[in-house]
Amino acid sequence: MATGFGVLRRRLFTPPVSETTMEVRGFHVKNAEAKARLERIGEVFLRGYACAMEAASAAETEEMLEAVPRDMRGFAYEGAGMGAVVHDALPGHNGRLAGLLAGQGRHHDYMIYVGIGWAMARLPKPLWPDIRDTDPLLRWLALDGYGFHQAYFKTDAYVRHPEVQHPFHWRGGHHHYTANAIDQGIGRALWFVGGTDPEVVTDLIRAYPEHRHGDLYAGAGLACTYAGAVDEDELRCFVEGAGEHRWALAQGSAFAVEARIKADTVIEHTHLAARVVCGTTAEQASRVCRDLRPDPAGQGASPAYETWRRGIAAELASLSLLRKGADQ
Repeated sequence: MATGFGVLRRRLFTPPVSETTMEVRGFHVKNAEAKARLERIGEVFLRGYACAMEAASAAETEEMLEAVPRDMRGFAYEGAGMGAVVHDALPGHNGRLAGLLAGQGRHHDYMIYVGIGWAMARLPKPLWPDIRDTDPLLRWLALDGYGFHQAYFKTDAYVRHPEVQHPFHWRGGHHHYTANAIDQGIGRALWFVGGTDPEVVTDLIRAYPEHRHGDLYAGAGLACTYAGAVDEDELRCFVEGAGEHRWALAQGSAFAVEARIKADTVIEHTHLAARVVCGTTAEQASRVCRDLRPDPAGQGASPAYETWRRGIAAELASLSLLRKGADQ
C-alpha cells in the first residue's frame, strides 16, 4: 500500500489539475463537449502521474492504473510514464519506470514513452533517464512527448511564434532527426491548442514553415484519432485540409489505432478515425504498423523510426489506390 511518504511525494510533485483547463492554457474552445473531453484527458493524465508518485511499487502503480476506465486508461499510463521518471530521479528511488514497462505497461508502451518526454521537459538534464537503454524505435516518442509538453505549456514560444525552431540535444540517437520527432509532438499538441477544431488546427499548422508540415500533420493525426472529440464530417474536413500531407496525417492516425488495439482500449471513435483518416479498417491500420515495424539495428541516413513512419504512410496510400481501383 502507498505509504505516508508516497502521499507526500504525490502532494509535493504533482501539478495542480487547474494547469490543464482550457481557460488557464488559453486554448481555443470549439464547444462544451470538446472542452470537457480535453480537460478530462488532462485530469486523467495527472491521475496517472500521481499514481506513479504515490504508489509503493511499480506493481501497485499498475493496480491503480488498471482501475481507470478503459477508454481513458492510455492517458493515465502516459502520465504514469512521466511520474515514473520523476520518481526515479529522486534520491534513493529507482526502478519505477523499468517496472512499469515490464508489467501491464508493456501494452501501453507508446503512451509511456511519450510520458518520458514530459518528464524530460520538467527535469534538469542531469536527471534525465538514459534513453539509450530503452526501445530503439519507441524512444523517439519521448521527443514527441517533449514537443507536446512545450507546445502545451509554452504555447507562446512554440505555437504563437511558429517561425522559431528551438534547439535541442539529447543522447537518444540521430541529432539531425530530433527536430522532426519534436515537431510530431508539437503537432499532437496543436489538436489541443486548437480545441479539436479542424479548421483552427489546420491554420495553426500552416503558420509553420512548409518543411515542418509533414511532421506536424503526423502528430495531429495521432491526436485526432486517440483523443478524438470530432465527428465524421470534421475528420473529413481535416483530411482534405492536409492536402499533400494527407498520408502523413494517416500515419499518425495509424499509430494511434495500433496503440489502442495493442492496449485493448479501442473505442467507437477508433474505428471511425481509421476509416476516415487512414482510409481502412482499424484492424488493417494496426496490422500495417506491426508488419512494417523494422529491425532498429538497420539504421541508415535516417533512424529506423522514420523509415517505419514513411513505410506506413506509403502502404496506406497504396491500399487506398487499390481500393479505388477495385471500386471502379
